[in-house]
Amino acid sequence: MKHRHPTASPLAQVLRPAALFAAVSVAACVAAISAGPAAAQSTAQSAAEPAKFTGAPVRVGEINSYTGLPAFTIPYRQGWQLALEEINAQGGVIGCCELQVVSRDDAGKPDDAVRVAQELVTNEAVDVLAGTYFSHIGLAVADFAARNKVPFVAAEPLTDAITWSKGNRYTFRLRPSTYMQAAMLVEEAAKLPAKRWATVAPNYEYGQSAVSWFKQLLKEKRPDVEFVAEQWPAQGKLEAGPTVQALAAAKPDAIFNVTFGADLAKFVREGEGRGLFRNRKVVSLLTGEPEYLEPMKDEAPEGWIVTGYPWEQIDTPAHKAFVAAYTARFKDSPKAGSIVGYITMKAVAAAITKAKSANAEPIVDALAGLTIDSPVGPVTFRASDHQATMGAYVGTTTIKDGRGTMKDWHYADGANYLPPDDAARKMRPAE
Repeated sequence: MKHRHPTASPLAQVLRPAALFAAVSVAACVAAISAGPAAAQSTAQSAAEPAKFTGAPVRVGEINSYTGLPAFTIPYRQGWQLALEEINAQGGVIGCCELQVVSRDDAGKPDDAVRVAQELVTNEAVDVLAGTYFSHIGLAVADFAARNKVPFVAAEPLTDAITWSKGNRYTFRLRPSTYMQAAMLVEEAAKLPAKRWATVAPNYEYGQSAVSWFKQLLKEKRPDVEFVAEQWPAQGKLEAGPTVQALAAAKPDAIFNVTFGADLAKFVREGEGRGLFRNRKVVSLLTGEPEYLEPMKDEAPEGWIVTGYPWEQIDTPAHKAFVAAYTARFKDSPKAGSIVGYITMKAVAAAITKAKSANAEPIVDALAGLTIDSPVGPVTFRASDHQATMGAYVGTTTIKDGRGTMKDWHYADGANYLPPDDAARKMRPAE
């Protein structure tokens, strides 16, 4: 297979032909470490003085829905590109090996995702798979990873099945799941006087799981509530008028929303125009993320209880350093996708370095229980169910300076919204 040579593009720089390094093994890299300080040590990487790698490169096959949902996935790609540049500038992985990424678009289709996963493993000889956005695509790649015994770090798909009912040895997930984020929102929803609830969610695994958990967890805290209406638009094809009309006809006290992207914008616009949200609270998954709020500008909803990412208000040193590096590199503010992409690639690199190997089984062993520092704080991939403890920011939407943002928010640590290890293990298939 013919490969492109590196260019000035940051993405192209990582797509170097594996054949150039075939004679060098990771074992040689480990030997170089034991030999003492050398060119493998951390060094600033630049065009004039690139890092010097003495071992074979370790390759990551990255898959995502770049054409299907660019509002999230383009910032996500920029996040992992920034992380990759930092990793290689500091000496790569295992102390002396360049980390390379070969990226593919899954076109928002599970079959395409599996096809490109096979191509990445077979033709590009990648050592790890990472990425995916949509839950049904994440599940398809997770199944491929299990069948082919390839480590897979699922960045974004929120379905609980990926770590519980369909979990496997080779798959790990970074972002807080539908169960976790529903539990975070239920804490706030239970405080509302609302008794009659309606829901609207995309009709696929993510939406179905989010609604199911929200209903179950809210009823546990508030046995007096009832759910009087459900709307299940196809993802990306919401018919706002009929949906809003059907919800209004049920006369709910509050609404749980799971739509996002273009569907969210249509739902907000139509709902505002028809008075659906007047004197009604809305609890909404992901709506506080800037990739969804910012395009609506001053039409963004106000007063919704949401999970999101108020990047401009988070003042921890680690997060401020991330924002400074990201804005300097891309001349744009970070989005939720940016932080997810960044942490995903940092986690992959940390696992490879901990494993001291590019082989699948040591990497999987290293991922189980791995803790890394991140811009949002420490994140641990639990050994019991391979779910990371990354949390989410919970607050209320508002408009400031002509754009949507969050206020009165707090960081909900994901570790506090997960079942005990023993309970999680029982939800997974036997290995």
